[in-house]
Amino acid sequence: MKFGDTAAINSGDTLDVFDDPGPRDKCGVFGVRAPGEEISKLTYFGLFALQHRGQESAGIAVSNGERITVVKDMGLVSQVFNEAALASLCGDIAVGHCRYSTNGASGWNDAQPTFQGLRNGHALALAHNGNLTNTDELETWLGALNQTSQVPRKVRMDSTSDTALVAALLSETSENGLEAAARQVLPKLVGAFCLVFCDETTLFAARDPQGLHPLVLGRLSSGWVIASESSALDIIGATFIREVEPGELIIVDDDGLRSERFAPADPHGCVFEHVYLARPDSLVSGRRIHLVRQEIGRTLAMETAVDADLVIPTPESGTPSAIGYAEASGIPYGQGLVKNSYVGRTFIQPSQTLRQLGIRLKLNPIRDVIEGKRLIVVDDSIVRGNTQNALVKMLREAGAAEVHVRIASPPVLWPCFFGIDFATRAELIAPGLSVDEICRSIGADTLAYISLEGLVASVGIPQRKLCCACFDGNYPVRIPAKRAIQLSQEGANGCG
Repeated sequence: MKFGDTAAINSGDTLDVFDDPGPRDKCGVFGVRAPGEEISKLTYFGLFALQHRGQESAGIAVSNGERITVVKDMGLVSQVFNEAALASLCGDIAVGHCRYSTNGASGWNDAQPTFQGLRNGHALALAHNGNLTNTDELETWLGALNQTSQVPRKVRMDSTSDTALVAALLSETSENGLEAAARQVLPKLVGAFCLVFCDETTLFAARDPQGLHPLVLGRLSSGWVIASESSALDIIGATFIREVEPGELIIVDDDGLRSERFAPADPHGCVFEHVYLARPDSLVSGRRIHLVRQEIGRTLAMETAVDADLVIPTPESGTPSAIGYAEASGIPYGQGLVKNSYVGRTFIQPSQTLRQLGIRLKLNPIRDVIEGKRLIVVDDSIVRGNTQNALVKMLREAGAAEVHVRIASPPVLWPCFFGIDFATRAELIAPGLSVDEICRSIGADTLAYISLEGLVASVGIPQRKLCCACFDGNYPVRIPAKRAIQLSQEGANGCG
């Protein structure tokens, strides 16, 4: 589906760097069924490995075979859970979640896993990563199933009730059990979704037919694990088995693991997982992300050569591509910026004086490395441009002779409707300015992006099997026209 009818609105104005965190994925999900294991701790460490996918809230639900207990709160995984909380979560099945929210509500009620009673007298805990695009249709169906449903209507598609809506639909169709409900509900969901859910005795996982975001299956000696990325399997000592297939439902119960299809596979994995979102040590589509990003850097160097003295990354996301760029160009690689890894969301508003310091809160230059040098600065993407503007200014103040910015993805031209927090189309810098104009706006000597063809070749997956919609406007699933126009103006920021 080509989405291209909405006019670009961009003044070229930059926003405060404190308000430009860059692209973010919405959530990380984790599930385990392993009798005899300390599954709350396995889930805790699994979520720890997925913390990069969501830093707003965290939660774990555990079933002991008779009842489900949920502990969730706002904050990082390490802030939400301590030894006492984990010790209270005893059982054989666990579902975990870490969440990133933007324009949607951010509070305890929006933290996951979501708990829901079922019509058969049992209960459900559900964790979701993604964003549904047919919520109007799903609300209509829910209303027909139960006219007294208390699930809030989604005023906007990026509201925070995607997960509550799915949980309510599973509940309303659960007369014959959760497995039968899943077979009825999953084929009706449109958009991006990686779901991990359970009742008291069975663990389930499902991935949308396009496989837009990753979901993997792992094996423990005593059971099975589902996670958003393979790095979460590594941290708990699970063996990577395979990716959950697009359109696949996995069921793990006393009889072991079963798999069935709820929809035909139509693979369109998110290309931005390879550029930025996934951890460098994760496997996605059979390739280690770190190596893919190095290859992107090599291609970027071949496409955008420039004379310089030093290649430096914008840490940490630009590091593998900068290494690849240096290798292919023959220009030395250096670490010219130090990142403060402990800067996350803050509720303390900076004063105007601190705002003028801008990006120094997160990055600081090593003057002895960059002074007098012609620099190539490799970053993963440009969304609004204000981060790069502040970075270039900082490098010049630290004595850089020249600053050449190289971007390991094409210009971001379209919003994402599938669970990645890009700016709205009106806020994106690329639709309204040429590359030369963007270069002048960020104050660089030169600016160049990798081509879409070069990016796809570096990833090593045919473009017909990728979602590149943020770069080319070709969306792999239908988006209602009214919603598309609305979200292109307001933003598409909602995982359940």
